Amino acid sequence: MSSPEHIKQPLTKPEIGLSEFVALMAVMTSLVALSIDAMLPALSQIGQDLQIENAQDTHLIVSLFFIGMGFGQLYYGPVSDDKGRRYAILSGLIIFAIGSVICMLAESLTVMLVGRVIQAFGVSGPRIAALAVIRDKYEGEAMARVMSFIMMVFILVPMVAPSFGQAVMFWASWRHIFSSFLLIGLLVGLWFFIRQPETLPKEMRQPFSWSQLWQSSKFILTHKLVMFYTLSMGLSFGAFLAYISASQTIFQHIYDAGELFPLYFALLAFSIGFASFINGTLVMRLGMRTLCTWAMIGWLIFSSLLLALCWFYAGIPPMLMFVSVLFCAFFCIGILFGNINAMAMQPLGSMAGLGAAIIGSLSSLFSVPIAVFIGGFIELTVTPIAVGFCVFGLISFVFYWKAE
Repeated sequence: MSSPEHIKQPLTKPEIGLSEFVALMAVMTSLVALSIDAMLPALSQIGQDLQIENAQDTHLIVSLFFIGMGFGQLYYGPVSDDKGRRYAILSGLIIFAIGSVICMLAESLTVMLVGRVIQAFGVSGPRIAALAVIRDKYEGEAMARVMSFIMMVFILVPMVAPSFGQAVMFWASWRHIFSSFLLIGLLVGLWFFIRQPETLPKEMRQPFSWSQLWQSSKFILTHKLVMFYTLSMGLSFGAFLAYISASQTIFQHIYDAGELFPLYFALLAFSIGFASFINGTLVMRLGMRTLCTWAMIGWLIFSSLLLALCWFYAGIPPMLMFVSVLFCAFFCIGILFGNINAMAMQPLGSMAGLGAAIIGSLSSLFSVPIAVFIGGFIELTVTPIAVGFCVFGLISFVFYWKAE
């Protein structure tokens, strides 16, 4: 008879390592950035092919994406708390694929915008559930540290996405940008399905009910710290989104950068990624609040400097000055976003899915009108960007300061 030590034990699937976990979560959340930034070089061509009369209407292809995300996050938050994180992620990727097909076949701006909203609704599943997965595994400064490392990987996507979109257009049409989204979504879904186990056990799930949704939502919406941080994030992101939406107009039309547009865009995206790396190395020692305070002050200082340059140079500062000031301002943004989101999520515990949904939805629903409002003034100068950074940055700072 064999001794006990010779009896084979059942094999268990090893838990995913930190490096792979960071990479997987970063790739899933970066589907949002890919869906936005890869389209930027194609906006002019899309406008021509779809016969869009007002060139500024092409900005809606970017801005309305966040409307779809706002509603999608409200749906997928409760779903991820009820049915689990894996269900929310995989079903969201399927809807994302449907929206991508609609955009790929669009023959009018209306159909394109419908496809973009559906696409955004679907990609909200991976985004919200990924945040909930991170919150399931980490909290406090540890969560902020992991979020910073995820942001560092995540930011590589905006750096290369415009070049990716431009490369696709070099070899094929802009429609194949959407077919590439289908392939990438499939690969990400398979990676997640095979490697990442469920992080919300069945006994900890919150079955959906309207009464429970009302109670949980009421707790979140009346929590001063959560709401003030959410408002602060939405206001600052709105000004930033205005830059993202109009970046092609700024670099290719106002500054006549031509095919160098992806290079400038990547350089400024690198600033955010570098800030996230620095944040990840400092947050455990200095704390989220201290880093955010300094970043908020820096954001206001560099926004004011940009406004002064716009005044002095009649709305179009020299390219080197413009990019240099934005590089410093976006470094501050890179410190802010991961930390403020983690601070807003901190009190929410087991309702992390719904919390991430409400935080994400409110910040998106605040940011989109701000971005559309600022973008409506961007035509011949970058002054509207500078004014938006200053005004909404200052209001954001007020809500941030009042949070605690």
